[in-house]
Amino acid sequence: MEAIASTPAARRQNKELTPPFNLVITGSTKGIGKALAEEFLRAGDSVVVSSRAGDRVSSTVRELDALARSLQLGSSVKGIACNMARPGDVAALANFARDKLGSVDLWINNAGTNAYKYGLLAEASDADLVDIVQTNVLGVMLGCKEAIRVMRKQPAGGHIFNMDGAGADGGATPRFAAYGASKRGLAQLAKSLQAELKMGGVNNVGIHNLSPGMVTTELLLSGSDTPAARFFINCLAETPETVAEYLVPRVRAVPRDSRTLGGGISQGSYIRYLTKGKAYSQIAMRLLTGARKGRRRKSTQARAHRPLRGCILEPDQRCEERMQRRQGACSGVRGDADRGAGAAAAPPRRAEPHPLARRA
Repeated sequence: MEAIASTPAARRQNKELTPPFNLVITGSTKGIGKALAEEFLRAGDSVVVSSRAGDRVSSTVRELDALARSLQLGSSVKGIACNMARPGDVAALANFARDKLGSVDLWINNAGTNAYKYGLLAEASDADLVDIVQTNVLGVMLGCKEAIRVMRKQPAGGHIFNMDGAGADGGATPRFAAYGASKRGLAQLAKSLQAELKMGGVNNVGIHNLSPGMVTTELLLSGSDTPAARFFINCLAETPETVAEYLVPRVRAVPRDSRTLGGGISQGSYIRYLTKGKAYSQIAMRLLTGARKGRRRKSTQARAHRPLRGCILEPDQRCEERMQRRQGACSGVRGDADRGAGAAAAPPRRAEPHPLARRA
């Protein structure tokens, strides 16, 4: 049974970081960020959610607050609009979380963007490149800066987790080169911050990395317009809820597992959902047995993304026939057999480029 501190005031006086935890999750009104928030609430923790859009923050808080009340675990959720590329916004987020929750124990830098597009870097607009770098690089740096500012003053300190993504391992990310480059730098940033904290004698703040693997969010599915992409998404991608169920208990174990004999915090946890061994195994099973073939997109984001709705990632014969009937374009609208007898046929749609939404 995990020890539970009674009040925020009591937690601030506790030099050991114990559950339930108080968290900040950036970019947490949809996708993996929202799934993480839900899973932490189910564990009894309290969460501050954020995103650029205030209306999305408000609706997410209402939804998650209803969940927290139904769980009756003492967890709570607060929210504030925050553009992670704006220093004032990020400082306000940290202060808001500290004031509302009493402490900031865990901070997850999840917000990221690919400027709503896939395409060649040479053809990208200057504004899109600036947006990607500001959000994915500057935003993480500002998040770490403000989290350290708050956590280092707390007797129990805290832990910061930076969410990586495609490109973090140094592999090529064609058609989203800027995004991949921005994620490649996160591991180096963590090492630098760990060294700086040691130099400054700060031993109560930990810097770590999270790797969610391939998650069926809008960011991933918007690029699933090639046979190779569909193959690997079928083989490797999981829903945000599945990934969150794996990551959250491991994140919650870090404060306990990182304690040193001297009372400080060990550095450098890297929690990965999709390891190389797991990826190779799933690809091999797909090739040898057909496992995970033709999996449907099950995430909320995919269902809401109208051009992709009802489509099978690896087109089967029926999808190919519909593609032929629609001049070679699979619009993602379900055919008559899928809708059932008596259902009105939907008018065919022209294929359009799938817009890449922010990963949040």
